[in-house]
Amino acid sequence: MGLQAGIVGLPNVGKSTLFNCLSNAKAQSANFPFCTIEPNVGTITVPDERLFRLEQLVNPQRVIPTTIEIVDIAGLVKGASKGEGLGNQFLGNIKNTDAIIHVVRCFDDDNVVHVDGSVDPIRDKEIIDTELQLKDLESVERAIQKYQKMAKAGDKAALKAAETLQKVNDGLSAGISVRNIDLDEEGIELVNSLQLITSKPVMYVCNVDEGSVVNGNHHTKKFEESIGSEKAEIIYISAAIESEIATMERDDQLMFLEEMGLTESGVGRLIRSAYHLLQYITYFTAGEKEVRAWTITKGTKAPGAAGVIHSDFEKGFIRAEVIHFADFDALGSEAKCREAGKLNVEGKEYIVQDGDVMHFRFNV
Repeated sequence: MGLQAGIVGLPNVGKSTLFNCLSNAKAQSANFPFCTIEPNVGTITVPDERLFRLEQLVNPQRVIPTTIEIVDIAGLVKGASKGEGLGNQFLGNIKNTDAIIHVVRCFDDDNVVHVDGSVDPIRDKEIIDTELQLKDLESVERAIQKYQKMAKAGDKAALKAAETLQKVNDGLSAGISVRNIDLDEEGIELVNSLQLITSKPVMYVCNVDEGSVVNGNHHTKKFEESIGSEKAEIIYISAAIESEIATMERDDQLMFLEEMGLTESGVGRLIRSAYHLLQYITYFTAGEKEVRAWTITKGTKAPGAAGVIHSDFEKGFIRAEVIHFADFDALGSEAKCREAGKLNVEGKEYIVQDGDVMHFRFNV
């Protein structure tokens, strides 16, 4: 399962710098608006200490981590929904992502220009929210007209859909993003079919100065207060620190982070937050040839997890042999887990847990 997240924000908030840190790609980063014209796409590995541990214990021929695709999209400005700046190009790109990483500037630096002349993350967020909501309104209004025509022809399901979308329309008109509008399961399914931008889960990344990466600052405090009721994740990252970390070897990274009072890089925290936001978990397969991490949605049953590897595994699923990572870590091998009774045989109804080490039996 591939996750694609779009990095968005006003020009010069640190989007492309963060993208470079995440993917080690070389997206152009400069001190002027619209430096990023075409969306830069980078595939990044998901850092997971459990994978390193399994590599130590199993000593496989190769190790394959799971990945996330990150799209760096050009900066948004007022009027984008009407075509200002890169306008519709930006909004078209973001429609194709699973989640939004919204970068807001929470640092003061006279040497880095701000498109609106001052640092105000609350204002910046509202500018982007408004533009995305206006674009969604266009989509919702078209859909309402379509379903109203169907309802006039006697389609009761279309009448209910039109009523649901009118509720969404009213919310958007009041400045409420779709993700924060209460809808039933049918309403959520309808909204998802329209690929509305503000229905996507969002993570706010506060780009702070080096001294504020642990506890934040006055900008982040006000910003957090302003989004208190939203269904969103929020983390602090210093793009400047991440730029340094990206050039270091693993041992040096750990030492540097410890000196900064951090236990994990911003990249690691961002990815974990993205997984939490989308309710993703990781399970592992481990053998002499390969140790590999696989991404699934929380609540996935064993056949569905097998299907991530290959559709034939799901179709012909017989059973799964499961070892919880903590047991594998403590006992040191599959054989010892088997001897200690820590290898469980599970059927089609087993719900896979984060960190499970699995082996599937199936009919071809």
